[in-house]
Amino acid sequence: MSRFLSNATNRIDAKGRVSVPSAFRSVLAQRNVQELYCFQDFVFPAISVGGPDLLERFERQIAAEDPFSPDANEMSLLIHGGGVFMKLDAEGRLMVTDFIRDFTGISDEVTFVGRADHFQLWQPKAFLAAQAQARGERKLAGKRS
Repeated sequence: MSRFLSNATNRIDAKGRVSVPSAFRSVLAQRNVQELYCFQDFVFPAISVGGPDLLERFERQIAAEDPFSPDANEMSLLIHGGGVFMKLDAEGRLMVTDFIRDFTGISDEVTFVGRADHFQLWQPKAFLAAQAQARGERKLAGKRS
């Protein structure tokens, strides 16, 4: 299966690069993703990362709206104004830029979180807190899965 699953935390090196987990690099290779589309998540303090297909999916949603509607304008503001293209280096590392650091609070470590068709970059403690909150909310609602 070509899905992003699980999570892993890696240290940022002295040059500001972090190794993308090998399982995630394998999915990118299977999907033949050469350029990463990265955007500031709508809900969480995380950067969402996928291939051009992820951007195209959002652009189809925007195109389905009236181009002058508040929904289309808000979505474009978030998807285009809050997004960048990035590439992995030859060793499978991603540069942790100010775009990533400023939005997430990441400093010396990055937690990579699989989200099926894309993955996210999180500050490790923020991820653990969000995951615990989600688990607690499901438990309170009596949901097992």
